Amino acid sequence: MWRWGVIRDAIDPELTAKQRGRVVREIASRAHPGPNGGTATVSRETVDRWIRAWRTGGLMGLRPSGRASSPRTAPEVLELAAALKKERPARTAAQVRRVMVRSAGDAPSESTLLRHFRRLGLNTAAPAEAFGRYQAEFPNDRWQGDVLHGPRVGGRKTYLAAFIDDATRYVVGARWAWSEDHARFAIALRPALAAHGLPGVLLLDNGAAMVDKALARACALLGVRLSHSAPGRPQGKGKIERFYGTVRGQFLAEVAADGQAGGARVSSLEELNSLFDAWVAEAYHRSANETTGRPPAEAWEAGWARAAPRRASLDEIAEAFKWSAVRKARKDATVQLDGNVYQVDPSLAGRRVELVYDPYDLRAGLEVFLDGAPAGRGAPFEIGRHVHHKTAAAARDEAAGPAGGAATGIDYLRLLADDRRGRIAAAGIDYRALGGDGPDGDGWEQGVLV
Repeated sequence: MWRWGVIRDAIDPELTAKQRGRVVREIASRAHPGPNGGTATVSRETVDRWIRAWRTGGLMGLRPSGRASSPRTAPEVLELAAALKKERPARTAAQVRRVMVRSAGDAPSESTLLRHFRRLGLNTAAPAEAFGRYQAEFPNDRWQGDVLHGPRVGGRKTYLAAFIDDATRYVVGARWAWSEDHARFAIALRPALAAHGLPGVLLLDNGAAMVDKALARACALLGVRLSHSAPGRPQGKGKIERFYGTVRGQFLAEVAADGQAGGARVSSLEELNSLFDAWVAEAYHRSANETTGRPPAEAWEAGWARAAPRRASLDEIAEAFKWSAVRKARKDATVQLDGNVYQVDPSLAGRRVELVYDPYDLRAGLEVFLDGAPAGRGAPFEIGRHVHHKTAAAARDEAAGPAGGAATGIDYLRLLADDRRGRIAAAGIDYRALGGDGPDGDGWEQGVLV
């Protein structure tokens, strides 16, 4: 009878289909006196289902099924969930559940939280889906990279340069910085190549940092095919876009940057990078990906059973990430670079030469090339700048700052950071796996140092 009372205005045979639709929407939009006291809301899908049941079986068709009702969620649990959502509106229902599981060990289902947030009028919009169906078959077949604009920390805008493996969604490299220039982009990419091997293809956007000639030179020397998505068509790099959607919904939703309340109070770039590394290792890499069905870390490890990574030595990578510039040698056989003066071979006076150098150590001198052939070195003559002016700011990107807390008392990101430190400490170092003799030259007795 209660169900019939809810739908009775919509089952009037005089209503047209269009009129009935308006009535159904109105029924679903308001609260009704509940059958056992209080109020209750009914979704439009439920109203439609009850109308069909009444048409088929009359009043008896509206009789509830005999299934046992599920236990109700404790009010204090729902209150905590709502507080977490209000504290950081960017948190999705799934992210609220992750925070509750991490802090309390259990949480209602995502659908229960979603219904609760809808009842309270809290925003539950899901992030936009990314495009792109192509998927590489093996790890390191293709990497995707891009830059994400992040929150303001210490009064300054932050940027995340990240690279993920196309086949496994594994984050091979990532770093937060104060700028999105080529120097910061290279700082994120270079250790990824050293740690994880060389990708066959590096797919990037068309930002200034990603079309820089120094990056093109590095990829060419390492045998990595550099590819850029078509302007205005981000579908080709949909996986990195989807990853950044996850970063916004799971990581940035927990960061309390300038002027924000709740979450992890972050006041320095160093702190932001530390918390991000912990989130990647303890949450993102350990959660099943919606498309692959496997956690990225598991898929990454399993992928190497069929293929070994192609690697370059640290010296080769260092050489690849040097910069080059073309200068005309002056009559006194000197060249000028970023305010410094270098002496070259006298035979090069008046000739246009290519200078290859380490932008982080201009005191080390230059490699000189004439028409692509080695032409000796440029010796430091007058040095006023030790690092290139475009890298000086990148070298100062680390700053310390005090840590804060969360308004609800739950700091999800620092819980992850604590878990990561505990897991690393518990694992210890197995020196037997490294090979070689022990400190006394006769092998390791215990093998594990904690």
